[in-house]
Amino acid sequence: MSTYGWIALGVVISSILYWLFSQIGKGTEEKAIATLEDMAALGEIVPDTIHPRIDLDRCIGSGACVFACPEKDVLAVVRGQAVLVNPLACVGHSACVDACPVDAVAMVFGTANKGVELPKIDQNFQTTRPGVYIVGELGGMGLIRNAVSQGRQAADHVIKQSQRRGRGDAYDVAVVGAGPAGISATLRFLEANLKVIMLEREQFGGTIMHYPRAKVVMTGALDFAIVGKVKAAKMSKEELVELWERIMREVKLPVQVGTLVEGVEADPDGMWRLKTSTGPIRAANVFLGLGRRGSPRKLEVPGEETPKVHYRLLEPREFAGKHVLVVGGGNSAVESALSLADARCCASVSISYRKGAFARCRADNRRRIDQAIGQGVVQALMPSEIARIEDDAVFLKTDRPGEEIRLQNDSVIVQIGGTAPAELLAKFGVEVVKKFGEAWRT
Repeated sequence: MSTYGWIALGVVISSILYWLFSQIGKGTEEKAIATLEDMAALGEIVPDTIHPRIDLDRCIGSGACVFACPEKDVLAVVRGQAVLVNPLACVGHSACVDACPVDAVAMVFGTANKGVELPKIDQNFQTTRPGVYIVGELGGMGLIRNAVSQGRQAADHVIKQSQRRGRGDAYDVAVVGAGPAGISATLRFLEANLKVIMLEREQFGGTIMHYPRAKVVMTGALDFAIVGKVKAAKMSKEELVELWERIMREVKLPVQVGTLVEGVEADPDGMWRLKTSTGPIRAANVFLGLGRRGSPRKLEVPGEETPKVHYRLLEPREFAGKHVLVVGGGNSAVESALSLADARCCASVSISYRKGAFARCRADNRRRIDQAIGQGVVQALMPSEIARIEDDAVFLKTDRPGEEIRLQNDSVIVQIGGTAPAELLAKFGVEVVKKFGEAWRT
């Protein structure tokens, strides 16, 4: 083939590739615009945790932030610029910030128009009360990796404040919450030979213990004191539980499970006195590594007080042979419905959500639940709201005036979020502030 022939062939191949990529890009952009329209129907969305904000004056539309995001479908390039398509799917990886070549992405709390209430903390995660620290989800930062990192950073600051140590019978630190942040901090305290105690109202491991069986979460490299680095891009619930149990076994963490912190007061000697369900505990520093889900949010409908109503799913086999209804449209609700369907042990699995689409879910969860509904293994009742709950049925209201549906039912799993432990923060006297698109300091 002559030189001109090779050039012509190259032009043809380049043209074909350009056309293919433009078609793919067109389809991706159309999908992103559709998601934006779904979000707009929900009103202005304000995530409880940190999320990206795009500076459109700087953005050059490279798409680097889109490709860097592990969650996918959170960001997209629309009309030549990056757009936050689904803020509710963001879990705070911050990979988009590092990937942007022109520093057009910042991680923020709230939006310019709508704020989000968070405890006021400084760069060391200390609140307005001396010796009281808040890290992880309660402070507005989701993701296990963030919680582990913050737990260690806050612990480092406590260790440096050598003048604030336990007096008499007081511990140097009381860690409230035995999740990733609490475990990470406690390991660092033990490494520094501080006198520390962990208090957990439920099971060791925190919120993770409430995840459905086989739930997969993004972790990345986790760097613990004493234990060292744990490298895994993703881990299942069971793998995380195994990790916590290994740490517990090897290090012998000083944890008291089944201990609820009910109140707090400052003693004359500057120590904090915690009123707990197992007796008073004194400490110079208190470390709150709690999730935002202090108490499950309830439906507030007749019949909700019956034993058939649950607020978490641990093991699908507990519902074998039953007609189960999951209520909610977020990741937790969708994952519960999928876990029940995958177990293939229930008489039926249904999901009720007040909106017409699962816009609040991560892309993978949306894909899987749509597939399950299409295959008929999950029945979708959308939009609908629970009117009342009876022994053998649930009655739902639809978007049609006066219409009510009776659904045969044995068990209801309500997963519509939770209320942050504001009461506990108030007892500590921790100041709560509203953040309107405020950037997270790095």
